[in-house]
Amino acid sequence: MRKHDMVPDHSFFEGLVACVAAIAPKDHYKNLEEGSIVLKKSKTFSFCEEGVHVEGECTPIKSDIVIFGTGFKGDQKIKDIFTSEYFQSIAVGSTSMTVPLYRECIHPKIPQLAVIGYSESLTNIYTAELMAKWISHFMDGGFRLPSVREMERDVLEWEKFMKRYSRDYFRRSCIGIVNIWYNDQLCQDMGCNPRRKKGFFSELFEPYGPCDYLNLHPK
Repeated sequence: MRKHDMVPDHSFFEGLVACVAAIAPKDHYKNLEEGSIVLKKSKTFSFCEEGVHVEGECTPIKSDIVIFGTGFKGDQKIKDIFTSEYFQSIAVGSTSMTVPLYRECIHPKIPQLAVIGYSESLTNIYTAELMAKWISHFMDGGFRLPSVREMERDVLEWEKFMKRYSRDYFRRSCIGIVNIWYNDQLCQDMGCNPRRKKGFFSELFEPYGPCDYLNLHPK
């Protein structure tokens, strides 16, 4: 297998597949000015040991993390990341199944690739933020992924659920009807208490929303 057929070990890719409004994180513009974050628009790209080649650059951009803003029609753009026909065939699965992502983020057989925002929810922005925190905590060594077999089993259970309740729209994997349950899974993986309310009755009767996850600090 050629080296560029697979995502290099030192790189991590986060595909923003859904159309989600952007909110700049803390120190974003400062990092842009310092050059620790580089923004490039390019229709083509390729990888090498030093980083990534993009249009208009004579030398590779040295990078530890590459984030793709794929916009609409993310399926094809995710497949196009790879030159290997095998990885192209498994990256987003077939149209008869849900996109095979563990926790709706990571492909069991391509753990170097993370996808954020493909699954829709009631409030996409805060769900995407939780996904990003989960990915960041994983990259920092905060937890280990289950085995490939366990992740594939989890993906299959999710697919069965989506086909049962979403019928013809299962492919989009909308987590809206199980949003709190989904957030609980991410919290538990990060070592955070999924019960975010203060008090027994608040937990029972108050609705959950973005404010409940503001002070989420993974262990």
